[in-house]
Amino acid sequence: MFKNKILLITGGTGSFGESFLRKIISSKILFKEIRIFSRDEKKQDDLRKNINNKNVKFLIGDVRDKESLSSAVRGSNLIFHAAALKQVPSCEFYPLEAVKTNILGTGNLIQLATQYSVERIVCLSSDKAVYPINAMGMSKALMEKIAISNFNLNKKGPIISVTRYGNVLASRGSVVPLFIEQILSNKPITITDPKMTRFIMPMDKAIQLVLFALKYGKGGEIFVQKTPATNIHNLLQAVLNIFNKKNYKINIIGTRHGEKHYESLLTREERAIAKDMGGYFCINSDQRDLNYDLYFAKGSKDISSYEDYNSNNTEQLTIEKTKKILLNLEIFKNKNYSVI
Repeated sequence: MFKNKILLITGGTGSFGESFLRKIISSKILFKEIRIFSRDEKKQDDLRKNINNKNVKFLIGDVRDKESLSSAVRGSNLIFHAAALKQVPSCEFYPLEAVKTNILGTGNLIQLATQYSVERIVCLSSDKAVYPINAMGMSKALMEKIAISNFNLNKKGPIISVTRYGNVLASRGSVVPLFIEQILSNKPITITDPKMTRFIMPMDKAIQLVLFALKYGKGGEIFVQKTPATNIHNLLQAVLNIFNKKNYKINIIGTRHGEKHYESLLTREERAIAKDMGGYFCINSDQRDLNYDLYFAKGSKDISSYEDYNSNNTEQLTIEKTKKILLNLEIFKNKNYSVI
């Protein structure tokens, strides 16, 4: 699948792009070329020096800018679309910026990929796209719709699949690095609601999901990996255990604007039609073309018997199981922390 192929990763200097690069290079999988497309020249320069691989090319640009994106897409065979505004607060304050990057940027990418005969695209989405209550989730939900509708309406274009996953542990801007920074600085740890639950997965699992979608996607699907969850209390206690901290000062600030008590990876309606692929769910796209009668004149009685797949009804991790997952993360392996 990869031999003699050119892979483009949009938002390639983010947590996913950097981790994927390291995994591919260490596993000696042979791409003809990997293109890292992003707008941050400092991150590109840092990653270029750290990777030091002649087959990895760095291109500066923005998915909002069709002209700069065009040179990156031209000649590419495969695309991982990871470029996005992902922080809930920033998207809440600047929703139009989320629209420009997450929605219009995706439209630009797919149009160019069709124009330049790209073979496959995997778009990376989020659990926040399910029953969205914030601008970030809403823009990601529309990103999914754009990707799937483009495949359904344009069968001659690239095969487009979507992956949807929850919180990636220790990714940029996530809560575990914040906990570590607060502990190392002897600052009180701030949490929202100890009972709040979240899906958690190591970056390796996120990469695994994207590669699964690339291999098995036929177009128009959403792939979801079956994922355990933990509550914020257990996650924090696991981190404190690793640092051997007892009776540490904790500030509970309450649920913030735009946050849910739990997240969902499949809606009830999606769960009713999802194909169980062992460790994954696959939601096939609706193939009823543009006949609106088939959408609104006919329903399904089965949907009422399902519930959504959420971080409250999936496998719940104990403190010890959460700690075991954390100790396998690079952020703990490479630091001289006092672990127990």
